[in-house]
Amino acid sequence: MHFQYLIIHCTATPAGRWVSPEDVKRWHTAPKPYGNGWKQVGYSDLILLDGSRHQFVKHNNDQIIDSFEITNGVAGINSISRHLCYVGGLDKTFHQAQDTRTPQQIETMLTIIQEVLAYAPTIKIAGHNQFASKACPSFFVPEWLRMVGIAERNIEGRKSVKI
Repeated sequence: MHFQYLIIHCTATPAGRWVSPEDVKRWHTAPKPYGNGWKQVGYSDLILLDGSRHQFVKHNNDQIIDSFEITNGVAGINSISRHLCYVGGLDKTFHQAQDTRTPQQIETMLTIIQEVLAYAPTIKIAGHNQFASKACPSFFVPEWLRMVGIAERNIEGRKSVKI
């Protein structure tokens, strides 16, 4: 399928709490009730607190989402999307959605966005909360994208369902 969306997510974990790629993989792929029981992790890439990047799913950097590149990020659009996740998204009390991205995570997120736009210049970038009634990624992606200078043609215009 033709690559149409880059969706930004958070792990919905408290600010500053270390989460490993193995943790995320277990949450998604372990059998229920210990995980979601999915065959594939929900994200293409994970940005750790220190800004390092873990690629769960290798992608061939073209404008097609091949079957091996599909992840379970947003029901109904996974075959046309890549999913980028940062560790964090909740305040330290674990009760409130909060943009907890570190400067290093923001830098890596921007790097990934620029990489994707280089090979897929027509994609739209959005937050999970623009497609589902969730706080994830705990900020309004279009507003942030405009602040960092991403072209309007690459910003998904739909409103947030929930923040």
